[in-house]
Amino acid sequence: MPDPAPLESLEIGVAPEDAELSVILMHGLGADGHDFADVAAMLAEAAKPARWRFVLPHAGKLSVTLNMGMIMPAWYDIIDLSHPRAVDWDTVAASQTQIESLIDKEPAPQLVLAGFSQGGAMALHVGLRHQPRLAGIATLSGYLLESEEHPVPAKQHDLPIGLFHGTDDEVVPLSAAETARQSLAAADYSPTLRSYPGLPHSVSQEEIRDLFEWLTELSP
Repeated sequence: MPDPAPLESLEIGVAPEDAELSVILMHGLGADGHDFADVAAMLAEAAKPARWRFVLPHAGKLSVTLNMGMIMPAWYDIIDLSHPRAVDWDTVAASQTQIESLIDKEPAPQLVLAGFSQGGAMALHVGLRHQPRLAGIATLSGYLLESEEHPVPAKQHDLPIGLFHGTDDEVVPLSAAETARQSLAAADYSPTLRSYPGLPHSVSQEEIRDLFEWLTELSP
């Protein structure tokens, strides 16, 4: 199978060569990089004089089994809403290759993978397997992709992992984040989980403030 095409991305904040901290921030199912452009711009501005950079890639379009085969931007095909999700692992691997290529292009001394929902699942999947180490992984309303054939990799180094999740998420329930935390802890990671009462499958100002503080702790 040929390598998947490179991802197109929005770039917000400082230039690659000027960045102290780069964040690759991945959108959810059916969206694109523009979905979090305002959030990225706000975080980059709030971080000054620190030099932050955000890369917001656009996922390619796939036929999504869960959505009656409709073609839409997706990081992978979802078969059903089980927890853990039943997915097409070949499409996961293809997106992993694309995201790794983005990582390789970022020269910043600190690099974070982050994402919302399906994008958060990819952030965890790629970040846990990437060598050399990243500065951290953050998920917003995300979950962990795992199966008997794809367990959580054994811990090889300290890796800050922040899980941010609404208590009233009707698409990815809070229990999915709690399961992710348990699985990560069983692999000897030390993830933190912050929950937001009443928040559905979206983000809030409080959550973005917490993400900003979490990123600030990683910034040089």
